[in-house]
Amino acid sequence: MKFQNLFGSLKSIVIGMIHVKALPGTPLGCLNMLQIIKEACHEAEVYLEAGIDGLIIENMHDVPYSFNMGPEVCTCMTAVCSAVRNVCPTLPLGVQILSSANQQALAVALASGLDFIRAEGFVFSHVADEGLLNACAGDLLRYRKQIGADGVQIFTDIKKKHSSHALTSDVTIKDTARAAEFFLSDGLIITGAATGDQADPCELTEVSQSVKIPVLIGSGVTYDNVESFLDASGMIIGSHFKHGGHWTNAIDPDRVKRFMAKIHHLRKQQR
Repeated sequence: MKFQNLFGSLKSIVIGMIHVKALPGTPLGCLNMLQIIKEACHEAEVYLEAGIDGLIIENMHDVPYSFNMGPEVCTCMTAVCSAVRNVCPTLPLGVQILSSANQQALAVALASGLDFIRAEGFVFSHVADEGLLNACAGDLLRYRKQIGADGVQIFTDIKKKHSSHALTSDVTIKDTARAAEFFLSDGLIITGAATGDQADPCELTEVSQSVKIPVLIGSGVTYDNVESFLDASGMIIGSHFKHGGHWTNAIDPDRVKRFMAKIHHLRKQQR
């Protein structure tokens, strides 16, 4: 399985988040690219020292997010991702570009030597805080083939956070998961209602029993609740690794080290 080949395991992989500072041209942008790259690389070094299993690089500070981004976003994210790859030459790395810039993320991953992307809106339409988001699986996988990025895995959110799913209220999360699997997702991501909100452990069980592809938790995992999510293939953690547990703050090395020490202990108990 591709996930296991990348991460070396099929269970309880920990993927940290690098929330890239606001890029040039965005409303909160106030740093130059050298400063932005330096900060991202610093976070990567903190994660590496703590023994993280993988990282996702995301332009989280580019609020408010837009479906219509300029070429500068891809260019800047390629520069950041390439620099982080140099810091972490063998660590599994991924990228997400907001909002739902999934084809652009594939291009950045290919150019930067990254291993996977996190994609929004893979199957079924929904209303996100940026607007109406339609399914992209068909176009996205064709684009991956066209640019020769078949080696870049696509992990896909289902019933994603910060969104209304009234349009698909008659479609369960299990149905959504099966649809994403049928449309060739490399892995599914379950979240809470918003960034930092805990996902539902019952949904993890339900989805995991419904599909044969990896299922990851995409929000709300903490030191105190990690036991509830050990059966997930992976846990994507950003907010909990920041000072005060809020995603906008700087990374807290002690939080990362404490969490990773606990996960290593729990893994030994599971053997």
